[in-house]
Formats: sequence, structure tokens, C-alpha cells
Amino acid sequence: MNMHTPPPAMPEVPALPTFPQTYAFHYPGGPTAVLLIHGLTGTPAELKLVAKGLVRAGYSVYGVQLAGHCGSEADLLATGWKDWLASALEAFDRIRRDHDTVFVGGLSMGALLSLQVAAHRPDQVAGCLLYSPTMFYDGWSIPRASVIIHIAILCGLGRFFRFRENFPYGIKDDRLRARVQAAMESGRSEEAGLLYMPGRSLGQLLYMIRDLKGRLSSLRMPAIVLHAREDDVTSIRNASYLAANLGGNVEKVLLENSYHMITLDQERELVIDHSVGFLKRLEPRRQAAVPFGLALSRARS
Repeated sequence: MNMHTPPPAMPEVPALPTFPQTYAFHYPGGPTAVLLIHGLTGTPAELKLVAKGLVRAGYSVYGVQLAGHCGSEADLLATGWKDWLASALEAFDRIRRDHDTVFVGGLSMGALLSLQVAAHRPDQVAGCLLYSPTMFYDGWSIPRASVIIHIAILCGLGRFFRFRENFPYGIKDDRLRARVQAAMESGRSEEAGLLYMPGRSLGQLLYMIRDLKGRLSSLRMPAIVLHAREDDVTSIRNASYLAANLGGNVEKVLLENSYHMITLDQERELVIDHSVGFLKRLEPRRQAAVPFGLALSRARS
């Protein structure tokens, strides 16, 4: 895309209806905040280990529960991507009332929602932490026929499709995979997400991806992309695509011993370390940009 082409007009984001945040979390830690967003059919629990690592490093961390998630397939089908974005924006705006500096990050679809938040709140997002971003479903466990299925879904045939989560469930660690599989198969969606993804919900994600692609070059905030080289759901093409097309500085880190769920899998401590390093490299710049008199008045208040 031509770098001078203006991004498409912002879509209308609905006012968020009352939706329980039963499984959202908040870990207080410091003046700088991080908002973490889970993936499609997922749950805030998939980000709690990384969140606790960020808290140990001195950050306040919030995990949002997206509309329609942590319940039944019917709950999910009652919502679309603009509802999920509305959940993330509402959480971001609430956090901004208490924190001057807010970073946004997420796993899989949550990484894309992080970029959508940055697009809808220009100059307010300090940076994005993108874990296994899902611009393309092209990992080694995805059938080649999925391209044809995606076209059918975008043509309005999503109601005829329903996809079961299958081995290896995005997790390389055998014992963790067994626990996650057991939770999904027993219907504990608040712990491990839904076992099935409705085709119409996948269609909503594909619509959001199509919208986001036209905005990438206009997003100037710094970002870090962490992606497993052996990701079973989304290949490292996803990381390379964002590094090449985002308008700001992008750090790309490839992990060697994980699958898609890098916030839970065998290298989660590396994910935490790289995330903390990214946050700390940016903080001095932001603090230096605050006028001395303003910084002094804040220190005295």
C-alpha cells in the first residue's frame, strides 16, 4: 500500500451493552499500566502468567473479558468484532483515567485488537505488545483447504461451519496441554476457552483483519512482536508482515520452543523478559518528554 494513502474511515463502534466482567483481572503494581486482551474464543486466564510477571517488574496490569466470551457458543454468536473492540476500548478508557501511560497488548486476535485500540485512540497508546498475532491462519496444523473455507465464510456462509480445537491446542508443553484440553472438553470455557469456534465468529475476525490491514501504516506507536517459529496456528509470516507494514518502530522476537499460546507455553518467562525489556526501553523516553515543572508538581501531589 502506498505510504501516503490515508487509512480508511473509522468504523462505527457500538456503545457497549452491560456485560459482566466476571473473569477480568487487575493486578496493581505501579504508575504505568498495561492492558492485556485475550484471543477469539479465549479467556483472560491465558494472559495471567505474563501479567504477574509484568507486575513483578513494577507495572499495573489489567486483563479485559471481551463481550461474548467465557460463556457458551450462543453468547459468542450474539457478538461481533465491533463488540469485542468496544470491550477493549471501554477498558482502555477506564484505565487511562488512573494512569498517564498505558501500553496495550494481546494474544492472537487480542494482538489485533491492541492495534485497533491504538487506531481508535491515536497518541494515547504508549506501545503495543503483540503475542502470536493472527493476520493469517497459516500455521503447520491448519489444513490448506482453510483458504477456500475462509472465502466461503466471507461470502456469508459462516453459519454452515463450526471448527473444533484440535491437537496440539497451541501448546507444546505436554502436561499443560493435557490440562487445557481437559478444561475445554469439560466445558470450563472461563479457564481454557471454547472447544468449538463458530464459523460466523471466525468470519467476524476475518472482517476485522480486513479493516485493520488498511490502518497499519498509519499506526506510529512502537511495538514488539513475539512469535513462535513453530507456531501451529499462525506462521512467522504474521510477525514479518506486521514488522514490514506498521508505521512505527517494531521489534520482532522469534521463540524456538513454543507453539501458538506463547503466554502459557514453555517460553513464557522469555515472553515476560522481552516484554519488560520493551516497556523499560520506552519509559525513559516518555518520562523525558514530560516538562520538568509538570513532573515536579506530580511528585508533590
